[in-house]
Amino acid sequence: MQSTEQTQRYTRHSLVKKYVEGETKEQRKHRKSLEKQAKAMAKQAKALEELVEIEKAQKSVEIVRNMPQENVEKNYILCLKHGTKYSPDYVNKLYNMCKRHCTIDFEFVCLTEDPTKLDPNIKTIPLPTNLSGWWCKPYMFSKDLPLNGTILYMDLDVVVSSNIDKLFTYHPNNWCTIRDFTRAMRPKWQKYNSSIVRFRVGQLDHVWTEYQRDMVAIQKRLHGDQDWLYEATRNSQAMLYPDSWILSWKWEVRKNKEYAHGGTRGNRKLKHVENAKPRVECCVCVFHGDPSPHNCEDPWVVENWQ
Repeated sequence: MQSTEQTQRYTRHSLVKKYVEGETKEQRKHRKSLEKQAKAMAKQAKALEELVEIEKAQKSVEIVRNMPQENVEKNYILCLKHGTKYSPDYVNKLYNMCKRHCTIDFEFVCLTEDPTKLDPNIKTIPLPTNLSGWWCKPYMFSKDLPLNGTILYMDLDVVVSSNIDKLFTYHPNNWCTIRDFTRAMRPKWQKYNSSIVRFRVGQLDHVWTEYQRDMVAIQKRLHGDQDWLYEATRNSQAMLYPDSWILSWKWEVRKNKEYAHGGTRGNRKLKHVENAKPRVECCVCVFHGDPSPHNCEDPWVVENWQ
């Protein structure tokens, strides 16, 4: 019987050396050399695989980084400035309000024939020369805009009151707009107001192409662009944002709607200053008609339109 010390020596030895029955000392050395080479090659192969994976990841990053901008889908906030009705200040203030009240990454874009004095961070797209006023708006639906992704269009005569992320995320597979503010007098009114519209680039291209084919007749027949939008999309109706999200400042937030004496259409002020505030769920207040935000002296408007 082996002693305990002999057993321990044998065990330590057997863990280090591997013997093959009938193998000579020279054969064992040769086998060990081959095993050592195989381990080294396996280690090198694993290191090479890891290096290849790293290079693939780096190439993927470079592909995305170097991809042309038009191929990268984005979120856009789009506005329209034509003529002199609204100053560059209106565009810049809308940009500032959106920056304060949107946590989703977006690029701010302005359709305009005159980019003078606009914030340099605002991307501009020139308007076709044969358009004017609100009849420029059908052009925003053109699939040929140099944009790719989702557009949230906003009129310039609005004041953003709280976070607008939900205007991007609400029913993402549909295009969305709001009910016209005639709803304040006629609760069942279903026609659109085009102050706020969300859609994917090219999704409503027919609104533009059909307008192009017969724009003179359409302008004679209809009051404005939002009537055309409602008519042209009768087979692809909008998902309407909840009324409480976008409110008329004059008709749905304030109590008194009287104008001050002496004003002219387009430059009228309200007769009384009110300490009114939109309800909590409202994220945008619209100033259709009169007064425009710069002519409204209500404290909440003065504080937030900047």
